[in-house]
Amino acid sequence: MAQPRVAVDDVRGDLCNSLSKLGFEVYPLKIGWYNAVLSPPLHQSYPDDTLAAVVLSTPAMFEQAFLPFLENRGWKEVITDPIDQCVKHYISNIVSECFPGVNVDVSYDYEMLPSRKPKFLAQSAAHVAGAAYYYQRSDVPDQPWGNKKMFGVCIHPQFGGWFAIRALLVFVGTEVGSELQQTPPPDSVPTREDRIQLLENFNLRWQDWSYRDVIPVAQTYSQRQREYFSTLPGQRQSLLRDWGYLTGTHEEDTQEN
Repeated sequence: MAQPRVAVDDVRGDLCNSLSKLGFEVYPLKIGWYNAVLSPPLHQSYPDDTLAAVVLSTPAMFEQAFLPFLENRGWKEVITDPIDQCVKHYISNIVSECFPGVNVDVSYDYEMLPSRKPKFLAQSAAHVAGAAYYYQRSDVPDQPWGNKKMFGVCIHPQFGGWFAIRALLVFVGTEVGSELQQTPPPDSVPTREDRIQLLENFNLRWQDWSYRDVIPVAQTYSQRQREYFSTLPGQRQSLLRDWGYLTGTHEEDTQEN
């Protein structure tokens, strides 16, 4: 029995509509676009015309998906990162609902290969899909940093740095042709001076989040969301308990462990 095929319009339609209600965005791409900008050891092992999609979370995801996800669980404690659990819950369920019987290989941004390399390079995927421009030191003429390592960062045309790249979906066995054309991401930071400022803010002052506001944005993280992400990961469970999303006490958690 032949496996069901997925059309580009299915990704742009049902999948995008279902996830957008939860504060996510979906951008289709071909695996060949992704592989073309990376060295062979980092390639996805699928034919170049294989249909894929990158999923981003916008500032709205926290209130539209994450907090309701916590409310509906009634947990006493959280074993793994709750944002990761939330993202995986919604993406896996919606993919199954939209594409029953389809082999979809889902890689999440936090997953690693046995070699300790990420399962996919999130910023490269977002760039080639046209979702967000991946600014790197090679985008700056006459670089002022010498041999200093400067990591790159993606900027969304609407949300600046106030977003995250969450997953890569590969529709195994589905190949597409001219119906999917590559569109370059908007260059929201076009000047050399602004690109220098962006990369320096990201690399040297990332904790003040100033790089996220490199351009005017449509929406930023809410105050509660900023408090959550500003809290050290090991202390977020206590914060969620203070907010009333975890029902157990510290003593109960200690006894259960």
